[in-house]
Amino acid sequence: MQAADARAAAARAGLGIEVVFADNNAVVQIHQLFKHVHAPEAERPAAIVVETVTGEGLERVARNAVAAGIGWVLMNRSVSYLQSLRELRGDLPIGVVSVDNREAGRIQGRQLLALLPRGGPVLYVQGPGDTAAASDRLRGAQETIAGAGIELRVLNGDWTVQGGEKAVTGWLRLKTSEGFRPAVVSAQNDAMAVGARRALLAQRPDWKDLVFTGCDGLPEGGQKLVRSGELVATIVTPAPAGPAVSLVARALAGERVESEVNLPPRSYPPEGELGSRTGRRPAKP
Repeated sequence: MQAADARAAAARAGLGIEVVFADNNAVVQIHQLFKHVHAPEAERPAAIVVETVTGEGLERVARNAVAAGIGWVLMNRSVSYLQSLRELRGDLPIGVVSVDNREAGRIQGRQLLALLPRGGPVLYVQGPGDTAAASDRLRGAQETIAGAGIELRVLNGDWTVQGGEKAVTGWLRLKTSEGFRPAVVSAQNDAMAVGARRALLAQRPDWKDLVFTGCDGLPEGGQKLVRSGELVATIVTPAPAGPAVSLVARALAGERVESEVNLPPRSYPPEGELGSRTGRRPAKP
């Protein structure tokens, strides 16, 4: 979806675009990016739009790119070095386009309040702790459920189905998992929710009444999982790739672009339609 969004935005702006995937491998991604940064001047891109595998945002690569006259636009990252790059090269597109992840966390917190109006235990699977998306979503959820009697047991995943499954499987082996039976399993993205569900249903079949929530909400991903009943709720997060490419296009047209763009998420189903854990309703198409 990100790739399609980026290509569509580039086509609207009349820009050429090359899309590459790093398969969640930081070393592969660095090699991919440096290949373009160190290309002959005539072959360098006008800008690089990237969602970095690592949470720190590849500052060394970014500085090399800007020094080579290449714009640098991050997706779903929060880093401190961008302002200094903007001051150094104000003529280049340099910034970040992100989902408002703090608000996504707040929405997830409100979903938990609706599902557990009297409080209860929640197994919470977050993404890599060094990423702004994971920390902001956790912080937003925590501040929303504060004082509501909801206990979060936080596990670390890596945004993948396998990562969610591995996190839950590892937790079930720990002594600390004994005596903690969650009422809801909430994951910071739909893929980890699927992995967590797979692990729990395989190893705790007596927990078959557990409900699961996720985030990302792609039409054929999380939204479909909600309609099928595998998830009780998700959060639709707009794809940042298209807006990021549009930011580049505006900068190349001579516009002074903003350093940060935040995209608003929304609950699916709408928050008012979430019943209690035992009274959930299917989402409307």
